[in-house]
Amino acid sequence: MKAGAELRELGRDLVKASYLKGDFVLRSGRRSNRYFDKFLFETDPVLLKRLGHHLAGLVPQETRRLAAPELGAVLLGGAVSMETGLPLLLVRKEAKGYGTAKQLEGRFTEGERVSVIEDIVTTGGDSLRSVQALREAGLEVIHLIVVLDRGEGGEENIREAGIPYAPLFRIQDLELD
Repeated sequence: MKAGAELRELGRDLVKASYLKGDFVLRSGRRSNRYFDKFLFETDPVLLKRLGHHLAGLVPQETRRLAAPELGAVLLGGAVSMETGLPLLLVRKEAKGYGTAKQLEGRFTEGERVSVIEDIVTTGGDSLRSVQALREAGLEVIHLIVVLDRGEGGEENIREAGIPYAPLFRIQDLELD
């Protein structure tokens, strides 16, 4: 199967597995009549493997480490890490209050070039918080790669922050009922 056809099929399977209609409150606080339940596609091993393969193709060659925000992108980050062989950092929402009290989990060296793997972007606020934590630790964030951009300002906010951005799918690319 050609790459374009394979990606279209993946998009259809993503919609089939995780697209819900109803009344939902998004992380941004906005209400929406459509929702992608990321856990429905991230916990499906067949879809996760396919997503990892395609997301890996978006990782710039100069990347030395991947980062994935908790909880939603951790499985995706792991799939891309296994596909690329690049080590993975996990980004907590905040530093834990026990043990090592870290916000970043995993080994890294200051100055390393990092690509962030994300699940779904609406406004980009959560992604930008993760980028800030990585930057504060002395890492150079060179790219943000996302499964789905909902088309609600996230791309603009991320680009405005000076971060190159690559969604695997934009909402308008998907065939929604």
